[in-house]
Order: sequence, then C-alpha cells, then structure tokens
Amino acid sequence: MAELLNLHDAVARLVRDGDTVAMEGFTHLIPHAAGHEIIRQGRRDLTLVRLTPDVLYDQMIGMDCARKLVFSWGGNPGVGSLHRFRDAVENGWPGPLEIEEHSHAGLTNRYVAGASGLPFAVLRGYAGTSLAEPGRTANLAWVDCPFTGERLAAVAALRPDVAVIHAQQADRDGAVQLWGIAGVQKEAVLAARRSLVTVEEIVDRLEPRPGSVVLPAWALTAVAVVPGGARPSYAAGYYDRDNDFYQAWEPVSRDRDRFLEWMQAHVLEAVPA
Repeated sequence: MAELLNLHDAVARLVRDGDTVAMEGFTHLIPHAAGHEIIRQGRRDLTLVRLTPDVLYDQMIGMDCARKLVFSWGGNPGVGSLHRFRDAVENGWPGPLEIEEHSHAGLTNRYVAGASGLPFAVLRGYAGTSLAEPGRTANLAWVDCPFTGERLAAVAALRPDVAVIHAQQADRDGAVQLWGIAGVQKEAVLAARRSLVTVEEIVDRLEPRPGSVVLPAWALTAVAVVPGGARPSYAAGYYDRDNDFYQAWEPVSRDRDRFLEWMQAHVLEAVPA
C-alpha cells in the first residue's frame, strides 16, 4: 500500500544514485517539484527516461544528475532547444551524456511491455527513419510475425527503478486520480519497481471524472502532498501553464553561469513548503 510521506523523505527513500528514473507527464502534470528535490539531494549517474524531456530534464542534466537520457523528443515546448541538454551532448558539460532516442510510439510500447510483464513489444514503427539504421538505436530489433511474415519493430520492455508522476488528488487510503492529458503516467508507474506520486491535495473520496485515471494504493510505493508540484507546467482544474516561464528559460539556459545562478537561487536555496 502507498505510504504517505513528505517530498524530501520520499525522494531520499526511493531515488538512489545510478537508478533509472522515469518522470512522466505529457505537457501536463510534469513533476517539477519532485525533480527539484532530486537535484537538491544531489543524486548522480541517473538514467533519465521521458517521452518529452523539456525544461525539467534540462535542469537535471545541467546540474549533473544524469549520465544517460532515454527519450523520444527533446525541446523547450513552443520555444526552442534545451541548451543544457545540448551542451552536455556536444561538449560534455557538466559531464558526458549518453542518449537513446526512440519514437513516441516506440518508447510508449517499451513502458507498456514493462507494465504487462512482457519481455518486449512489437509495432509498425521506426521503418524508414534513421532510428532503424543498424546499430543506431539500443533496445530496438526486428522480428518476423509468425502468422503473417510481416517485418515488425520489437522494443525491449522498460522497467524503471522508480517512476515519478504528479496527479491532482489522492484519497486517504493512498489511491490517486489524475485527469486531463494522461500521457504515459499510468504505464510508467505500473512498469516501475518503485513509484512516487506527488499530488495537489488529499481528499476524502475520489469523485469519478470523465476520462480520469485512478491508480490504486496497492500499485504505488509513496504519495507526497505537494501543492503546485507541476509548476510551471499545469494541473487541470488547479492552475494554468506558465508560458512566460518557458519563454524566460531560453536566455537563462543558454549561458552556463546564468543557469547555475538561477538554479542556486530558485532550486538549491528554495525551501519547499
């Protein structure tokens, strides 16, 4: 059953140096507060997994948390490049960064296979792209369908050491509910060995909502109440996306010194509520 912890204790207990960490949320419900706590606690040598690494992973890469990034699209949404990500790949600053790139469908299916207890998943993807070139993409192979003979892409199951997501609500038993753009939060949690869900609030009862996803308490390791835990991303029904922040991040992230000063002031010295 999920244990109710504060954010500091949850990260200290669940996220370890060298872990494979999936922090999912597609445009919406991105777990920024949890990522900042990982930075504050100085985790190192992480393999970070995320369909769309954006500002949060740019910050974690720039603070030397990561040795590898597994992803399917990387950028500051609506603005441009992730300059800390780019600096790590091109110049090895603050350290070298290994990358493993997939399509959205491919990485999603890796989560689905992990959540299903299967060794791999198959899809009609990758064909005709540079990702399919021999030796280009790790955890990608080709198989012939035993029924039709069709050539299909096979992707290895992904089983993160820990998955971290943000949701709107949890009940007092530890079940959580999220709604809006769901992304692959459910699949990441069910594929992971350990999981942390930060939530906006605890409620007495999770009221049914159209299109919502409910994760039962027995499927989770820990829940932490972190109001505003997705900002500058948004949480449907609670607050909007801070588009001004994403635009402001562009010049901050371009310069190493300016980036470090910003992180010192707004993350390392910030005291969580």
